[in-house]
Amino acid sequence: MGNNGASATVLVVDDEPNIRRVVQAALAKDGYEVMTAENGKTALDAVSTNSELDVIISDLIMPDMNGVELLEAARQINPSVSVIMITAHGTIKSAVDAMRLGAFDYITKPFDLDELKVIVRRAVERRQLINENLTLKQQLKTRYKFDNIVGQSSAMQEVFRLVERVANSRASVLIRGESGTGKELIARAIHYNSSRAQKPFVPVACVALSEQLLESELFGHEKGAFTGAISQKPGRFEMAHMGTLFLDEIGDIPGQVQMKLLRVIQEREFERVGGLKTIKVDVRLITATNQDLEKAVKEGKFREDLYYRLQVVQIYLPPLRDRMEDVPLLVEHFIEKYSKENGKSIKYASPEALEAMMKYKWPGNVRELENAVERAVVLAEPDAQLITPDLLPPAVLMQS
Repeated sequence: MGNNGASATVLVVDDEPNIRRVVQAALAKDGYEVMTAENGKTALDAVSTNSELDVIISDLIMPDMNGVELLEAARQINPSVSVIMITAHGTIKSAVDAMRLGAFDYITKPFDLDELKVIVRRAVERRQLINENLTLKQQLKTRYKFDNIVGQSSAMQEVFRLVERVANSRASVLIRGESGTGKELIARAIHYNSSRAQKPFVPVACVALSEQLLESELFGHEKGAFTGAISQKPGRFEMAHMGTLFLDEIGDIPGQVQMKLLRVIQEREFERVGGLKTIKVDVRLITATNQDLEKAVKEGKFREDLYYRLQVVQIYLPPLRDRMEDVPLLVEHFIEKYSKENGKSIKYASPEALEAMMKYKWPGNVRELENAVERAVVLAEPDAQLITPDLLPPAVLMQS
């Protein structure tokens, strides 16, 4: 389907024969395949029998079924079809309401044919984008089975390949990348695509804990081991036995804990804080950091022997600004996720909203994009079918 109209199919719906004829002739001249219908019922029959229909141009006011009713019924049959409304000046408010329900755009009578052609071309491009994204998403799901990780860029394809290769080994994996790039998602993908998938996946955020708390969290403690230790508590290593332990922000762990961690990796055993009994564990260790560990090793802040033990395999997650081609897919993924959660029927972002998101650099990476889409879905009208620029955070709009 080319942007010049080649092989794109348009349905023109109007009870005035002259308008049908003029629009059909103009669009056919540009290479579109054009069908016509004189009322809503005939139009719906055409929508039902033509699954490849790209654009509907419909008059807003018609005798048996008005344009808004046609829009709602047509979108039930073909959710990704683009609908353009033709309206008289007195019914512009109705046309704007139609856009809230998911109409792509509207044009007022008497209209300029060149203006209509521009709107049709944009509508075809939008439909094309949706179809390409759906195809890519299906390919990703089929190929990688990582439902929550979306990416068609070469950098993410390489990440997927590494995940597949390392999933079933026992090797320690170090995932590197800026905050918000999705390091825990990759850790979970490794676990759930491994032979340990039926066993626990236990995450620990190292950055949030003091040395004593982190040591107790990882290795557990005996009753009375320190003030406040009123009972025996198993640690995360015990909880992750036969499964996977994920240590996020490994660069923040203190020296004492680094030493104990090294021993567990080498010997697969440890003692609880304040305990004498040696506990043996079988745990696959995955760690993540957004820090320069090599620099930390040189400065003596991170043990060199532990560094080499942790990074048997390294996976680098690129920042979102370096894989902007993934933004449309991610936007669609998050719209689907948060529309379901919030009981909305939003299907996509408007071309203008998507353009704004493509121009923004996303310093907070995928997490920031996800928050922006969730915000837009929550703020959208209850019956909205698309995300418009006014729903995006001010920071995104300022850069667009």
